[in-house]
Amino acid sequence: MPAPVTFLCTTALKSTLDLMLQQFERASGYKIDVSYGPSARLTKRIAEGETADAAVLTGPGFDEMVKLGKVVAASRLPIARSATMLGVKKGTPHPDISTVEKFKQAMLDAKSLAYSGPGAGASGAHAAKVMERLGIVETMKAKTVLGPGGPAGLIGNFLVRGDAEIGIQQDAELMSVPGVDIVGPLPGEIGLVTEFVYGAHTGATDIAATRALGEFLRAPATFAMMKEKGLTPV
Repeated sequence: MPAPVTFLCTTALKSTLDLMLQQFERASGYKIDVSYGPSARLTKRIAEGETADAAVLTGPGFDEMVKLGKVVAASRLPIARSATMLGVKKGTPHPDISTVEKFKQAMLDAKSLAYSGPGAGASGAHAAKVMERLGIVETMKAKTVLGPGGPAGLIGNFLVRGDAEIGIQQDAELMSVPGVDIVGPLPGEIGLVTEFVYGAHTGATDIAATRALGEFLRAPATFAMMKEKGLTPV
């Protein structure tokens, strides 16, 4: 039996792959050893020398790893996009975030806000920049809860537990927690859509396996599941 394919993957795809990877393993005969985490943290791990056969990173993260000689440029496969969204606990009021000014007011009116902390994902880093851009960093600091990122740090869990009134994270990650309502994307020029890209590590030992996994991630059935889980296949 072939050695397991080691795979580092952004948390945004976890809800899709939890349901689909077993199908790939049965059909292909390959065993996938997958580790999920925030894209920024995975990029850092690879940059610092961790090896894996394949990875799904953000587009900029992938390009950075190409420059460092960590992933194979020619293996680049765009997989999906995900918008950064605002969510609340199901059954609670939806703030009006239809414009940047109304979004800012919703932040000021909220009792508490949760998003991923530094180095814990693209959406959290963006949320911090948005607070700075809107000039409300100091006002929000005392009522902001920072999550650790990754599967254990899904912002939806903060919402359903009552740890925060509103939360900001990728669409697919908010959708993966039962009991969360997605209000909508961050509006206008403060919005963010993140592209996720698959590729092979330069140290991959089984090129056929990494190619097969990439083809699977772009297969119609996988794309259909991504749509169901809040991602936009590309």
